[in-house]
Amino acid sequence: MIIRIYEKNPQPRIIKQAVEVITSGDLIVYPTDTLYGLGCDLHNKKALEKLYRIKKMDKKTPLSFISPDLNEVSYYSKVSNRAYRLMNKYLPGPYTFILPAKKEVNKFMLYNRKEIGIRVPDSNICKALTEELGNPLISTSVPLWQDTILNSGEAIHDYFGKEISLVLDTGILVSEPSTIVDLTGNEFQILRHGKGEIKI
Repeated sequence: MIIRIYEKNPQPRIIKQAVEVITSGDLIVYPTDTLYGLGCDLHNKKALEKLYRIKKMDKKTPLSFISPDLNEVSYYSKVSNRAYRLMNKYLPGPYTFILPAKKEVNKFMLYNRKEIGIRVPDSNICKALTEELGNPLISTSVPLWQDTILNSGEAIHDYFGKEISLVLDTGILVSEPSTIVDLTGNEFQILRHGKGEIKI
């Protein structure tokens, strides 16, 4: 199913419908401030296994958490004062911050993780979804699949068919992936230069 949604004012009825799909254990596609994301409920391992299968990824490949703000970050990760100040400066925005994972995270994962990626997109849709859900989304970007450019809800819906229960469509997203910043060590490192500019 594909539904048109508006970034500026996401329709509450559609957000609730999307969260019902997520909590039932299915996957959704949704727009972010970079690319379209493929996500599922943090608390559903069967949905997580399906996400890995559809994306054709090794189950040990790390994924990101999408959160509405920084309030929940300390529950899932260890955040130094310096790391928090940097994140607070740049979020919400097109960044993925890598942080040391707390042991609580591993009850949700398929494999134990020492690190997790945190995203707080500058997106009203992402914020509304995660607030309605009440916990972070597990997320990965929808790839530019081989020769097929999956940069619109319609193209993604046509490509995946019934594999994805719901696609939230805002049209074509022409963007770069997020900038990835490693905050796990004493010296912060930029692992990937993406859409977000940053000084560390």
